[in-house]
This record gives sequence, C-alpha cells and structure tokens, in this order.
Amino acid sequence: MKDPRRFTPKQIRALIRKGTWDKPTSGLAMGYAQANLVVLPKSYAFDFLLFCQRNPKPCPLLEVLEAGRYRTESLAADADVRTDIPRYHIYRKGRLEEPVKEIKRHWKDDFVTFLLGCSFSFEEALLRAEVPVRHIEENRNVPMYVTNIACKPAGIFRGPLVVSMRPIPSEKVARAVQITSRYASVHGGPAHLGDPSKIGIKDLGKPDFGEPVTIREGEIPVFWACGVTPQAVVMEAKPDLCITHAPGHMFISDVLNEELATF
Repeated sequence: MKDPRRFTPKQIRALIRKGTWDKPTSGLAMGYAQANLVVLPKSYAFDFLLFCQRNPKPCPLLEVLEAGRYRTESLAADADVRTDIPRYHIYRKGRLEEPVKEIKRHWKDDFVTFLLGCSFSFEEALLRAEVPVRHIEENRNVPMYVTNIACKPAGIFRGPLVVSMRPIPSEKVARAVQITSRYASVHGGPAHLGDPSKIGIKDLGKPDFGEPVTIREGEIPVFWACGVTPQAVVMEAKPDLCITHAPGHMFISDVLNEELATF
C-alpha cells in the first residue's frame, strides 16, 4: 500500500471503510480537520448537547446529526459515520466492550451523532512552525490523561476533563500557545503547562489512553483539552448505550483546518 499520509481524506475514509486502515489517524490528511465522535440515543441528546455548550474546550461542536442520520451535511458529504472511523468504542451502562471496526449492526433510528473538534487538526500548523509533535515523530498514539479538573455538569453528564499531552521545547512553548489558540473549534490553546501533578497526573509514562512518548531535556509537557473527555464522562454517567471513536482513531473530514475559524 502506498503511503496513506499522502492520501486525500476521501481516499483514507475508503481505506477505513474497507478495514484496510485501523490505526490512529494522527499525521493523516494533514491540513484537514479531524473529529471526535459521540453517538447517543435521542433520550440523552439534549443533556449531552448542553454538556458540550458548557464545556466548549474539551467538546467543541462541529456538527450534530439529527436522529437516525449517519451522513454529515457539512464535514464530508459522502462519509458514513457508521463505517468511516478506524475503531469504535461501545459503552453499555458505562462499561466498555471490545472495540469494533464498524457500527452498522448496532445502529438504531433514534441515534443522535455529535462530531467534536480534535487537536490533531492543529498539528499541521505546529509542524509548519517547526514545533515538534512527538507522537507523530515516534509513530505513536497521542498520550491522554484523566485530570482532577471537573467539567461543568449537564443532566446526567458529569466527570473529569481529559487532556492530550505534547512535549514542547521551552523556547517554543509561547509559539505553540499562539498557534493553537487560533483553533478554538479544535480545543484551542492549552489547558495547562508544566507540572502534571497540579492537574492530578501522577506519571506521564502511564497515560490513561494512547501511548507514552519521549520527553527530552529542556522540554515542557503541554496539555490540551481532549475529545476523549466524553468517554470519561460516559463511564461515570453510565447511559444505557453510547458509541464513540476509539481514542486517537478519528473521523477525517473534507474541511480544511484553515476553514475552521469561520466554520
């Protein structure tokens, strides 16, 4: 197979739909926005919509599909959210089942789909500015951590903020903050800089999701709000059913990152 990093979003979605690509999507379709997925029965949809509105950093809404719809209207017209994500997580009463590669057989007419901005979308801008993105360099899934920061509750949904971490050379931290702050639709600027213990993270070498990465001398861990937050919240709220992307396995859209500011 040719290098998928050079493929268009549509070509990558086709690979995912066929089951050819089932790995994390960081570094793919650079320049195009990626999205987190949350699918809930309609009975929970208003509470979750309110949760997103109250917690825009971890849950920046890009699109909400009406009950039963599985094709987006603005992110990628030909895409199918039931098949076009490399791996899905299914939660029943907050308990995670085995990951699956498609959710057609689980689909119901009352499902409401939420697509949320993803920090993978601003990584291209960081790389253009020569700010390193370590998990791409090391071909790993981005490390993600559950913090001691509580999200604002809404209905049944409450729980901790999850963050993704990228080690940044100290002299480039200010530039990383400037760049990512431009992308409010995909988590925006960092939620925390430096000492991880201040946000309840005990060991950077043991992420709650994803994989650890190398932190070199002179680098500062920088933490961004993460779209895996809904998964931590779902495990606490325990709705009857919820389907999400597997951490790091995103929906790749046809929307350019530079279009997100006015999206």
